[in-house]
Amino acid sequence: MKQTTAIILFLLAINTASAQHHEPHEKAEMWKGKQTTTDNESGILHAFKNGTVHGHARYYFMTTDNAPGLSDYYANAAGGGIKYETAKFKNFQFGVSGFFVFNIGSSNMEQADPVTNQPNRYEVGLFDITDPGNKVDIDRLEELYLKYSKGNSHIVLGKQLINTPFINLQDGRMRPTEVSGLWGEFNQLKNTKIEGGYIYSISPRSTVRFYTIGESIGLYPAGVNSDGGRSDYAGNQESNGAAMLGVSHSVNSRLQLKAYDLYVDNIFNTALLQAEYTLFKINDGRIAAGGQYIRQDAVNEGGNADVRKAYYTPGGKAQTFGARLEYKNKNWRTSVNYNRITKDGRYLMPREWGKDPFFTFMPRERNEGFGDVHAYVVKGSYDFPKVGIKTQLAAGYFNLPYVTDYALNKYGMPSYAQLNADVRYAFRDFLEGWDVQLLYVYKMNIGETYGNDKYVINKVDMSVFNFVVNFHF
Repeated sequence: MKQTTAIILFLLAINTASAQHHEPHEKAEMWKGKQTTTDNESGILHAFKNGTVHGHARYYFMTTDNAPGLSDYYANAAGGGIKYETAKFKNFQFGVSGFFVFNIGSSNMEQADPVTNQPNRYEVGLFDITDPGNKVDIDRLEELYLKYSKGNSHIVLGKQLINTPFINLQDGRMRPTEVSGLWGEFNQLKNTKIEGGYIYSISPRSTVRFYTIGESIGLYPAGVNSDGGRSDYAGNQESNGAAMLGVSHSVNSRLQLKAYDLYVDNIFNTALLQAEYTLFKINDGRIAAGGQYIRQDAVNEGGNADVRKAYYTPGGKAQTFGARLEYKNKNWRTSVNYNRITKDGRYLMPREWGKDPFFTFMPRERNEGFGDVHAYVVKGSYDFPKVGIKTQLAAGYFNLPYVTDYALNKYGMPSYAQLNADVRYAFRDFLEGWDVQLLYVYKMNIGETYGNDKYVINKVDMSVFNFVVNFHF
């Protein structure tokens, strides 16, 4: 086997060398495939030459205004990327994409706040959280996959994008979370979608490489253990990967059901059940009620035989309940939302993997890492399709355990109220392909911080301003 491999590599080396050698004054043919023509519509060359190219350029300005006496931060990030996907060849397609980011003028991301010794939280996420001082070499091979499609179904092997309740894009910075694995979507059954697969590595948002499932847990700030000591699970998780299965089914025009299960080898299992039912229609819209239940349980050692290094406490569990009442029509959508995380334990889901699936989720904060939570959120959005403007306003109240209740408050977050205002505009005509977004977030403290500003900075009594420009082609 080794001899065969060596011979193949030797022949490839000879072929590559001869293909890249040019005599003086000879026309370079490094990209000679561009001039190649083919009439064979069923061949591989035809599939590659008739593929599609997509581009994305992005600029992001973010600034945090903390309480007086605490450090403020700002960042300017710019970047771009290209994706190429072949046409189909016997139902197969090959895809590849990459993206680069530059820090074009920002605060010092390596400098902690001198009062609290706390690091930057938001702006560093525009770059590489594993190397906050890096300003120029921030690039990532994002997608590299082989896809097989049949009808409305497909299966993908390799580096890819998925969007599920537990592992999702969470694209609130420069680039989203990516995964490597085998993932499929089956749509051959009437009114039913089945998706799932096996994931063996993840490249979290705000990082530049792929990590095994165990390595990916703890790249973001890890908070404290149940006894108040610093969490020590980063780099210490033993897992062979994660498997997920999800089913979405429309029973009829009124009732939609959804069920997902995420099994993370040797660490934890999380199951979700969700339902939405249209109560009645009114004018050109409808009023619907939704319910959600999530159950978590530790698996084996919770990630490590040493409980101090385990991500999930052995024998631990968590439960959450959610409810939503919503009205929506073609342009308007408004909802009242509630979520309860019980006292059974912390709801844990690696923040590196995605945002919360709760009805009460609001950008720039999460309720992951907490137990005994009552969350109330009102959301409203209105679209102006004739002028290309979308608006959203949300307000929430989040009643959390005391910051000193370490067993139920992992990140030392006090109870808070939050306000989000989001406006987006998509250009047309001459500037078609461009869009801009302005997001303002304010969080007000309504909990006890015991006079310790480490429970305040980047958490409450602060504002975050976001201005984003995109160009897609």
